[in-house]
Amino acid sequence: MRDDSRRRGNRSDRSERPGHGAPRAVVIGAGIGGLTAAVALHLRGWRVTVLERARSLEPVGAGISLAPNALRALDVIGLGDEIRALAAWQGDGGLRTPAGRWLSRTDAQAVAARFGGPLVLLHRATLLERLAARLPEGTVRTASEATLADPGDPGPLAVAADGDASRSPGGAGAGRAPAPPGLAPADTAPVEPPSPRPRTARVSTPEGELEAELVVAADGIHSRVRGVLFPDHPGPAYAGFTAWRMVLPAPVSSFAPHETWGRGLLWGTQPMKDGTVYAYAAAAVPAGGRAPDDERAELLRLFGAWHQPIPALLDAVRPDQVLRGDVHHIAEPLPAHHRGRVALLGDAAHAMPPTLGQGGNQAIEDAVVLAHHADPAAHAPDLAAYTRDRRPRTTAIARKAVASGRMIMLRAAPAVVLRDTAIAVLSKAVPSLMLRGFDDVAGWRPPQAPYASPASPARDRTDRAR
Repeated sequence: MRDDSRRRGNRSDRSERPGHGAPRAVVIGAGIGGLTAAVALHLRGWRVTVLERARSLEPVGAGISLAPNALRALDVIGLGDEIRALAAWQGDGGLRTPAGRWLSRTDAQAVAARFGGPLVLLHRATLLERLAARLPEGTVRTASEATLADPGDPGPLAVAADGDASRSPGGAGAGRAPAPPGLAPADTAPVEPPSPRPRTARVSTPEGELEAELVVAADGIHSRVRGVLFPDHPGPAYAGFTAWRMVLPAPVSSFAPHETWGRGLLWGTQPMKDGTVYAYAAAAVPAGGRAPDDERAELLRLFGAWHQPIPALLDAVRPDQVLRGDVHHIAEPLPAHHRGRVALLGDAAHAMPPTLGQGGNQAIEDAVVLAHHADPAAHAPDLAAYTRDRRPRTTAIARKAVASGRMIMLRAAPAVVLRDTAIAVLSKAVPSLMLRGFDDVAGWRPPQAPYASPASPARDRTDRAR
């Protein structure tokens, strides 16, 4: 992907920047969450600048799975149907053992019917390109290292008797999920004492300092901004397993999309619209390990004797196509997803294991909820309402992802046999059981109607769901 700040020429899908009287937002990080936030804030009427430390917008990772909850969030910025058109899963799929026995099966139609839309697997680069194309020329600045110099202060905020900010559009509780056990729904964020003098946030870059009414920290799991805002937080912890990802040509023989669970091992094979296959694997191993030769050879040692098409895929992949990375997560939830005029978003706020496929999805949700609470006519975004809406939901999903990872990565043979037997028996008795556990995740809906294309099918679909 080319550097957006250096593209030239007329682009019909780009809109103009808001006028100089519009409030300013600086987004740190041009990943999926950061670019989604940038597009949503731009459509809301903010003047947005995106700072990316890398020299280009090349994605980190291979593919991403978008569930109906994230697709509804993308409807808000007019991108949902464009991404739905990339859905490739047709027919059945499910969960298997290393020998190939099916533990549970489902099909694409059942998923779409239950959750109101498909699961879409696509290249991360494709999503980044389509998000960046919706921003005005010059919005994204690559090779721009950003440091939070001052989180700013929104100044006094009128608060109603129930604790809700009076300027929150639609009420601070709009779109709020129930709090998970141990989290009170209304007191999750510390109350910041009002300041008599509002102060803008300041971000330092090699080119100089930027002032903004809002800073969005989408700088990833090792977020430096998070460390500035919450210096006493322990930061990310190892989730107990490492992961491999790759995109490769489809095998000659057809296959049903699947995940396969072994003893402390996982493999997944999923088709993509362009005819390629996204494959991923995981193993419960100590952190920091690397193969003595190459990662393809390591995968052959771990998965080479498993059912087809896994050996065929490993025969087709080159060592340089295999990405490996230890999985980390935010084990201790942050006390808030904001401080001052700075909002944390995505992995910077709530990094979770990929076992539910929700990391990027939750970042997209964050982005549109943040824009919902960022009224450009107000003197400051209602970030307390953003925290109240997002912290309970993301904490609950992160905990579910951790629990799922523990079940998948069981290593003791008796526990694995018990797990597999329970899944097989319950899936036959209650065919929708595996999908039912995803209801509260995929069923989420954004608190606002789409900003783009007021007469679009996406808006009609959102309005009918209300």
